[in-house]
Amino acid sequence: MRIATWNVNSIRTRADRVVAWLQRSDVDVLALQETKCRDDQFPESRFTDLGYQVAHVGHSQWNGVALLSRVGLEDVEVGFPGQPGFGSPEPAVEARALGATCGGVRVWSLYVPNGRTLTDPHYEYKLQWLEALRTAAGGWLAEDAGAQVALVGDWNIAPQDDDVWDVRVFAHSTHVSEPERAAFRAIVDAGYADVVRPHTPGPGVYTYWDYTQLRFPRREGMRIDFVLGSPALATRVGGARIDREERKGRGASDHAPVVVELAG
Repeated sequence: MRIATWNVNSIRTRADRVVAWLQRSDVDVLALQETKCRDDQFPESRFTDLGYQVAHVGHSQWNGVALLSRVGLEDVEVGFPGQPGFGSPEPAVEARALGATCGGVRVWSLYVPNGRTLTDPHYEYKLQWLEALRTAAGGWLAEDAGAQVALVGDWNIAPQDDDVWDVRVFAHSTHVSEPERAAFRAIVDAGYADVVRPHTPGPGVYTYWDYTQLRFPRREGMRIDFVLGSPALATRVGGARIDREERKGRGASDHAPVVVELAG
């Protein structure tokens, strides 16, 4: 079984590329982030025509997450328990988390808040969001230690200095601050391992390259897209890769797909 995650940065703009990539990559489950569309705008038929079932949640031109599966799509859940909202006067729960059981694995497509700046209210929201995810994810393993759970997506965190091309550039910025990194470690400590890094060691291995300043050809990127697996899932991982080639060419997303191979 093959699971992948990909921040596509607008599914309507990149539907052709996603379809072509699915046909080449033979992926069973694909989690998408930043679909940037409402549910009624999602190009569902492009993927059902390939044999995938589709679940999507999107409210506007921002955020949006989806799951595509050809091994079943059961018990679809929009948002995780306790997921906080953002905004005023009434905080709204954004389209950032979508879970479903696919081929016996509980897969969560996650788009972690960006945080914007260290002094922005969005930064505190990001930390609250991650803490709520840690609580929920830890609870799932407390209920069933043998649960097969994959927390996948764009985490908007570079957990290690090697995960950015030059950590000095990001001094006093989000994505590398100690509270963000501690929040990521807390989820790992709750029982979820980074199952991709052992197969794609750094330095210089990234999943995201900004469109500006020739970041991609200059290899100036960040590793911010991850697959965190529960203990039962982690033991099944036989390989993983970051499809850097998909970042190339006209109309590419600024993120590359991340793919995990499961045995059994």
